[in-house]
Amino acid sequence: MLTHAKPVAALAGSLALAVTLTACGGSSAASDEKVVTVYSADGLKGEAGDGWYDKVFEDFERQTGIKVKYVEGGSGEMVQRAAREKGNTQADVLVTLPPFIQQADSKGLLQAYAPKGSEQVGGADKASDGKWTAVVNNYFGFVHNKKELRPAPKTWEELLDAKYKDKVQYSTPGVAGDGTAVLIKALHDFGGQEPAMAYLKRLQANNVGPSSSTSKLAPKVDKGEILVANGDVQMNFAQARTMPNLGIWFPAKDGGKPTTFALPYAAGLVDKAPHGENGRKLLDFMLGEQAQREVSAIGGGFPARKDVKATDANAIALARLMDGVEVFELDWADIDKNLTAYVDAWKSATGS
Repeated sequence: MLTHAKPVAALAGSLALAVTLTACGGSSAASDEKVVTVYSADGLKGEAGDGWYDKVFEDFERQTGIKVKYVEGGSGEMVQRAAREKGNTQADVLVTLPPFIQQADSKGLLQAYAPKGSEQVGGADKASDGKWTAVVNNYFGFVHNKKELRPAPKTWEELLDAKYKDKVQYSTPGVAGDGTAVLIKALHDFGGQEPAMAYLKRLQANNVGPSSSTSKLAPKVDKGEILVANGDVQMNFAQARTMPNLGIWFPAKDGGKPTTFALPYAAGLVDKAPHGENGRKLLDFMLGEQAQREVSAIGGGFPARKDVKATDANAIALARLMDGVEVFELDWADIDKNLTAYVDAWKSATGS
């Protein structure tokens, strides 16, 4: 069930004891190879090689001699690929957004492993059985073209205006994690499935069409090809370094306050991972103090560990961006259970 909003500051109080779990996966021969394969949702790797993944993978390879093989796509796309390969597992580590990390778990794609440092990750940001843990905290958001839209949009209802005809686009629910987040946010803000679908049906008149990848939308907004798109704070904040017209905002229902919800990049060790030991080492590395300190400074995100207090310029700017925005919590297990029905309702309402 969707729950009521609460201030972002309250999230900092989320505490839980960590359970250290280990599990074996993959053959010993495969594990001897100096390689680890990562399937990940997009957003953490920089277009110019300047993202958090770029720095973390480079440091990991230098320190361990283990080569990182990287495969990127939408959150749902990565889970579907891992599921298709279940009989011949290729990935060692899966990184994806909720509710797709829960979906991966429900499909039996993950094995229990609590990385070093995961005891410092809040209880809401990791599985109680050690199947996954957040490595970068993040929040849902929208982007707009700052040059063309002054002031920035504030409400869902504004996007129905005729001036947004063919100027709005959001990534596909059920395929992209951020696209699914649009659906979840609408369900929350409009108070249920029926009113949310009624709104998204009306919005379709201005919507350009589907996109399997959210990261491809921000450049279109920056260039003015479209004026508004969905996204998430970490990815869009990082993109804004090279996209001067990109602004982040949080849609509210008419008369309401801007709200958002946590949308962390959650990582898990793949069941029967061919290089399971290397996967464990990479998960430990991503949650290490150095990598976590670089989440904001390099990646434009929020550290997953509570004991890592970022004070860099990006961290200060991110705190300012989130000021006054209420964060509501979600029952991700319930969303995972009902996701197919929600996506089917969206397809029916929008003719997608």
